[in-house]
Amino acid sequence: MIAPSPAPARKSSRPTGPPLNALRVRSWSLRLSPRGLVTGTAIAVLGLAVSLVALSVGEFTVPIRDIVAALFGEGPPVAELIVNRLRAPRIVTGLLVGAAFGLSGAIFQSLTRNPLGSPDFVGLTSGAATGGIAAVVLGGSAWQIAGASLAGCVASALAVYALAFQRGVQGYRLILVGIGVNALLISADWYMLTRADISDAATAGAWITGSLSGRGWEHAIPVACAMAVLLPACAWLSRPLRMMEMGDDSARAMGIRVEPVRAAAIAVGVLLCGVATAATGPVIFVAMAAPQLARRISRSPGVTLVTSALTGATLLVGADLAAQRLFAPVQLPVGIMTAAIGGVYLVFLLRRERR
Repeated sequence: MIAPSPAPARKSSRPTGPPLNALRVRSWSLRLSPRGLVTGTAIAVLGLAVSLVALSVGEFTVPIRDIVAALFGEGPPVAELIVNRLRAPRIVTGLLVGAAFGLSGAIFQSLTRNPLGSPDFVGLTSGAATGGIAAVVLGGSAWQIAGASLAGCVASALAVYALAFQRGVQGYRLILVGIGVNALLISADWYMLTRADISDAATAGAWITGSLSGRGWEHAIPVACAMAVLLPACAWLSRPLRMMEMGDDSARAMGIRVEPVRAAAIAVGVLLCGVATAATGPVIFVAMAAPQLARRISRSPGVTLVTSALTGATLLVGADLAAQRLFAPVQLPVGIMTAAIGGVYLVFLLRRERR
């Protein structure tokens, strides 16, 4: 008996290449989300608008047309002095530092799969603050304070990683160990403040509040250089981090080397937090709030790095503008305003999670 020959396979009419919303260049592929693209563009436009308002308002109001002319070196001398020498460096520093905090928070929240997994809670910000306070108490210069802040952030991250490591690093262990290290570092900060000279204590107290006051191009340029190096690393980590949000076992099944990726992500997040803190002091709650706001605005199932960076930049510049103008002529440090905003948002987040 002759078996019937199998019917020829039908050709599928579906395209076999990359999806229509994916951009592929050689071995790199970028998934384009229409809603995420629109959301990111809207946040960027909002950040630009807030920056223009911050450039315009103050003790001396500069019209928008004079701002544009001053940026190109063709404005009135007074406008060029105010815009290019006083206000623009402060705003650019705020944008870069806010983006760095937003990226750092997004990385740690993605690793821990917990909205509380931010540098403010896992001891990184406190480690940077401890290094900076130690440099201030010892009479260090501005560059020495910045270097000590970065070194303190790295040292606290190594301590947290070593203490949390047990056949790998789990998210909840990282947060619990980080909270304990954070408490120890805060107690060390207050001990140094109580033992320091009154003038050094006042300087250190102002620094740990977090402020953009007096920031110039010498603060913005190092942060810009660090971001130019770390942004490609964030782009490379974005895909494996998204895979790891589904769990370590699922990520390993997809070919992700979980521990090396986790170690690289922690290193990048620590450097972002350390560089940002070295430039402005420990501005708290931006790293926690920016990724969560970005996630809810874009309605993304996971933490989005680009939107988190844009949200952090816009949030920090907006908070600095509010700190300058709400209680004028008194100007508050931006860290006080972000702490108030972050505290209200944390209460809202906890109530939402409870429901």
